[in-house]
Amino acid sequence: MSNVKKMSVEIWSDIMCPFCYIGKKKFEQALSQFESKDEVEIIWKSFQLSPDLVTDTKINIDEYLATHKGISIEQAQQMNAQVSQMAKQVGLEYHLDKSVVANSFDAHRFSHYALSMGKQDAAEEKLYQAYFTEGKNMDDKNTLMDIGTEIGLDANEIEKILDSEMYCDAVIEDIKEAEAIDVQGVPFFVFDRKYAVSGAQDSAVFLNTLQQTLKEKQNAPIS
Repeated sequence: MSNVKKMSVEIWSDIMCPFCYIGKKKFEQALSQFESKDEVEIIWKSFQLSPDLVTDTKINIDEYLATHKGISIEQAQQMNAQVSQMAKQVGLEYHLDKSVVANSFDAHRFSHYALSMGKQDAAEEKLYQAYFTEGKNMDDKNTLMDIGTEIGLDANEIEKILDSEMYCDAVIEDIKEAEAIDVQGVPFFVFDRKYAVSGAQDSAVFLNTLQQTLKEKQNAPIS
């Protein structure tokens, strides 16, 4: 058994970011081709595109985007159609017409709990799927409890966490760290604290970065 520490890939993302889910799929495509994929540890980091957003189930994503970006409804619809087409190219099915405008803070807290239980990657996949494909309210406690149950987490424990302040500090710490390393947008991938890839890049970019990071790790002197 190797004593070499696993390569870390930290991914700053937001559940309501359509490019983050696309980026996740492109990264996974690269990882599937990476010869040392079992030596990679993936850690999802919290980021909020709209931290002050108040959950509003009465408006649709086109109306929110139009107001938020200062554009027309037609322009918002066009933007969402384009991103849905991008998602389709990596095998994702977006139903943005069903997406619920919701603050993602509690979803990030849920993700941190999933990390503590060794199920964060599964949690992130389910969160994205619930938001972009199934039109679930990500600021709803029952939604997060259901997702947790699906991946083998305890619903009562999730309820207890969401009814408390648990993992609030962890989310805030991730966001502060993103500011400190000058993350301008998400997804933002950091490889072993050496290389960064910003955005939903082509899978070849991720694969090259994985290979370069591994090469340097293998050649690094043992301390």
